[in-house]
Amino acid sequence: MEGPAVFPGYLKRQDLLLLNPAQEDPYDLPVIDKALAGTPFAGKVRYFPSLHSTNLLAMREAEEGAPEGRVYLADEQTAGRGRGAHSWHSAPGAGIYVSVLLRPRVAPADILWLSLAAGLAVREAVRQVTSLEADIRWPNDLLLGKKKFCGILTELNAEVTRVRHAVVGIGINVHQESFPGELALIASSLRSETGKSWARQDLLIALLQSLYQQAQALSADTTGAALNILSRLESASTWIRGRHVHVDEGPGYSGITAGLDSRGFLQVRTAEGLRTVHSGGVRDE
Repeated sequence: MEGPAVFPGYLKRQDLLLLNPAQEDPYDLPVIDKALAGTPFAGKVRYFPSLHSTNLLAMREAEEGAPEGRVYLADEQTAGRGRGAHSWHSAPGAGIYVSVLLRPRVAPADILWLSLAAGLAVREAVRQVTSLEADIRWPNDLLLGKKKFCGILTELNAEVTRVRHAVVGIGINVHQESFPGELALIASSLRSETGKSWARQDLLIALLQSLYQQAQALSADTTGAALNILSRLESASTWIRGRHVHVDEGPGYSGITAGLDSRGFLQVRTAEGLRTVHSGGVRDE
């Protein structure tokens, strides 16, 4: 069991149920810890009523030697981040905003598989709790229909041959009934899609259990796990093959998706030939 945190906004476990009694969907950390027994996350979940960014804090503590398995969970982010320069709308109490500190035994060149595995972990957790079958848009978006309800941001610190630490940040829209501005056109939530309320705690537990299994498999046998991830993505995503997309990379280009390469990068067949997407996002053409 870890000692008390020194960061503003952190609450001790015994204080948790006293926080905001009007909140309709609170987290119960002792219950979460019990459910996570046997994983490196048990006893390491830190809860914040409000935080600038769970990923930023996780990366900072990782540099200071924080142990693998520490989980940073916030009810609200004031500066949540997505991939690239995108922000993540983190309405108070409406979603799951969590970052997980891992020290995977994988080569830096293989780290994309961890991010892809996290997408599969979210998909499995959502399926277990809600029976919804989410679509995965390479590399880190989960969709219901044509709208995004989850984003994943994986950051790392690495040497040439090893990963010192990786932080997997996950934002899931759960209770939102509406979104501000242009987000209304592209964003959704589990509540919006089903008309039902889903317990964030159930989703979080299922997510962390699944993520643990994925990360453990990658560290034990990266090649075998990558092949398994690739196979599952082929059936879980309509974006991997045969989709007409525009790639927001450099000046941008269009083509038809043609699977993933040996490192997990998306390949797109264009009029000029096969291209590999290294950092850009993809969207429907």
